Amino acid sequence: MAEPHPELEQEQRHLDRAFSRLEAARDEAVRLQSMVEVGQGGTNQARWEREVINEQIAGRLGDLDIGDRSLCFGRIDQTEEAGAGSYHIGRVAVADTDREPLIVDWRAPVAEAFFRATGRDPQGLVRRRHFISRGRELLGLEDEFFGDAAGSQRVMVNGRELRGEGALVAALETNRTGRLSDIVGTIQAEQDEIIRAPLPGVLVVQGGPGTGKTVVALHRAAYLLYTHRFPLEGQGVLVVGPNRLFLGYIEQVLPSLGEAGVELSVLPDLVPGVRVQGRDTAGPARIKGDLKMVNVVRRAVADRQRPLKKDLVVGFGARYLRLRAEESERIIKDARRRYRGHNAARKYVTTEVFHALANSHPEGADPAAVRDDLRDHSEIREALNWMWPVLSPAMLIHDLYGSRALLASAGPSLTDDERAALFRPWHEDHEASKVLWTVDDVPVLDEAFERLGPRPRRKELDEVRTYGHIVVDEAQDLSPMQLRMLTRRSLNGSMTVVGDIAQSTGAWAHNSWDEVLDHLPDRKPARRAQLTVGYRIPGPTMELAARVLRVAAPDLDPPSAVRGDGDEPEIIAVASREALLAGTIDRARSELEDLGAGNLAVVCATSEYDAVVEAFEAAGVAVGRARRDGFHAAITVVPVSLVKGLEVDTTIVMEPGQIVREEPQGARSLYVAVTRSTKRLSLLHAEPLPDFLEAPVMAPPTAAPTAPEPHDPPEGRLF
Repeated sequence: MAEPHPELEQEQRHLDRAFSRLEAARDEAVRLQSMVEVGQGGTNQARWEREVINEQIAGRLGDLDIGDRSLCFGRIDQTEEAGAGSYHIGRVAVADTDREPLIVDWRAPVAEAFFRATGRDPQGLVRRRHFISRGRELLGLEDEFFGDAAGSQRVMVNGRELRGEGALVAALETNRTGRLSDIVGTIQAEQDEIIRAPLPGVLVVQGGPGTGKTVVALHRAAYLLYTHRFPLEGQGVLVVGPNRLFLGYIEQVLPSLGEAGVELSVLPDLVPGVRVQGRDTAGPARIKGDLKMVNVVRRAVADRQRPLKKDLVVGFGARYLRLRAEESERIIKDARRRYRGHNAARKYVTTEVFHALANSHPEGADPAAVRDDLRDHSEIREALNWMWPVLSPAMLIHDLYGSRALLASAGPSLTDDERAALFRPWHEDHEASKVLWTVDDVPVLDEAFERLGPRPRRKELDEVRTYGHIVVDEAQDLSPMQLRMLTRRSLNGSMTVVGDIAQSTGAWAHNSWDEVLDHLPDRKPARRAQLTVGYRIPGPTMELAARVLRVAAPDLDPPSAVRGDGDEPEIIAVASREALLAGTIDRARSELEDLGAGNLAVVCATSEYDAVVEAFEAAGVAVGRARRDGFHAAITVVPVSLVKGLEVDTTIVMEPGQIVREEPQGARSLYVAVTRSTKRLSLLHAEPLPDFLEAPVMAPPTAAPTAPEPHDPPEGRLF
């Protein structure tokens, strides 16, 4: 048994002192909160001040609440030239009673060397120390020395040093909990470059499975808020995920980093007043994501701006007033010319209609008097609603989809088959508010809102929120219309876009990031970064995944696996579909026994999801439904269409051939499925395997201890 580090007890005392000061800071914040809450009277100014102070105290309490997570994960010692300082780096800043730092926030400039220093570029460090801890208990220390004290052997991956190998391996081997954890204690240099990249413009991050792209993007959001508190706190930071299962999976990361104010959202959340469930099949989804829909929506709005077919004649006292059809045409043309938003022009159209009616009086009439007398007249209301109705996006698109005539008028650029795919019968009550939309309808509804604008007296409810920075995960699957929707919400063009082209599986799967960037803000040249090292996936699993990748995305290389060892994936053949279900259940039971703690996912073709869940329940095996329960159960059944971005300890993939055959991007969907596990992978099949799973393949490169090369590491990771 290895001797404990000689400074372990000393560092434990420092941590105990820091925890004591953290608790004191929390107690002080609670005391201040109770003082502010005393008395509810006073002036409006006093009440407003109390609310502001309460909000600030609540935010501080959130920052100080780290739960059972590690407070400090390392220390740096500087050279004399760099200042000879020694700093403990941790989750939040903690100071002693003299305001001297006990723990430095990981986002502070002085902490950057902890994540960036290498043997070739020590960044002013003589030593970097990594802590391995559990809650308040310090379990071990790991020292890295630089300069003359440095050892000759370092772990190199893709020309980059792997830092804190012991702490990193300990974190990687921890059982999954069904929620994503932060990596703040084990951030590697290529990850830190992305996290601390400048704020302006669009940053695209390409990262294969297990490279940490999602958690890096979330750490970047926390870093940007810390570094650019003004103006980002007021402008807002938005994180957009592919589905609600994914949001539930990542929701604890930012609070664990001291940032609870970031908004997590899926695209449907960004359009108020619509109910969304499910997705369209590939055909309609492809149409609704095409930029052709911009002109379709524009023409659909114009089709609702109509001159009268005949003169309008209404009684006014002893006289009749007349709005001639040609006059109504002039009003429509003027409104189109004067106003960008359809709904904003309704007031102008109404005013002009009453002016025209007043002018038709033989002796002249006061337009205000005409309006007061006729505003509730049924024929007037009908005329105004014909000429220029007040519309919500749901009303416009519900009417458009429900009328073949309107689709033909608005969509001359669409084929007959495309218009037929968009058609859907009106809701039985003809009420757009009761329509259930799909995820693929959302960007079309948003485009409609852009054309319509807020409705009168509903501006606050209809207002589109913009953000100072937007993080978009799994962006490789977003359609041009969805990307246009996100661009609309970017206040200044600052975005972080992450994903993996090899995992593009949707109706709008992209083959390059250029296709994505074409639809994002271009105020500044886009920058690109690539994560090349896979931390999560064991080497043998990555070898199997590489076979799939050569078919799914032959131009891309697999990540280099840090974890060269691990259990070999097992491929198990069975005789029939019934045997497949029974074998999967038996396999899940045995894997769970071997696993002990942690979680297991059974990944199946989307069409098989309900049948697999029912088979587990019929066998008396407790199982979670991914669509309903997230990943909190020990065993979770998940359709392959929802598993992207998630990680589990053990994965059982059912019928790889069916996944390849049924999914729109079959090989890429299978690539996603086989790269979810951190420990063990099994594939069960009754039908023949895809050919590429049978063929041998050369193993991808894995990390191995080597001496530093006599040349600089390759550049261009961030450009």
